[in-house]
Order: sequence, then C-alpha cells, then structure tokens
Amino acid sequence: MVTADIDHVRVCDCSICRKRGALNFRIEEADFALETPLENLTLYQWGSRTAKDYFCPSCGILPFRRPSLPTATEMIDGTQPYTGWAINVRCLDHLDLSDLPQKLISGSKL
Repeated sequence: MVTADIDHVRVCDCSICRKRGALNFRIEEADFALETPLENLTLYQWGSRTAKDYFCPSCGILPFRRPSLPTATEMIDGTQPYTGWAINVRCLDHLDLSDLPQKLISGSKL
C-alpha cells in the first residue's frame, strides 16, 4: 500500500526501464506498506548489483524496487544514497496517469 501524494512520475531511459515501460515514483519507507513478504518475490540485480528489483513470481510484474546506490562520481558531488522505494505507478489501481507530469531520468548515462 502506498500513502504518498504522487505528483509526478520518473521516466528512466536505461534499457531495462525503457523496455518494461516503468513509470516510477520514489517514496519514503514510511509511505509504503508491503503486503507480500519480500521472500515471496523474485529478486533481480544487474550492473553494480546495488539496486534490487522485486518481481511477482506468478505474473512477472515489477511493482517496486530499491534504487541503486550513487556512483563514486555522484558521491563526490554530494549525492546521498536513497533509502526509500521506487514504486512502478502503473501497478497502482485508480491512479490517472495522464495527469502526472513526467521527469526524465538519464539512467543510460550512468
């Protein structure tokens, strides 16, 4: 369950997000109540293996993920690790996606 006020979505251009059509919104830990235990989901990691993508083992949908840690360059520039979740808002019922502004993320450049 997500209790955050979703006011935009993040559209990443990396090969994985682009191909799965994810529209992500980052939420804090307190705004997310997991209804299925993580151990009942399938975990996928790639690249730096710091991001954690959780999939439903029955249908293959990725409803949420833990974003990757900042790169060394980002850390030098002052970027702090994000400890919340990235929710694929396409998995949320009763949300009008047409009204949400899109923030483009250049994940392909990381």
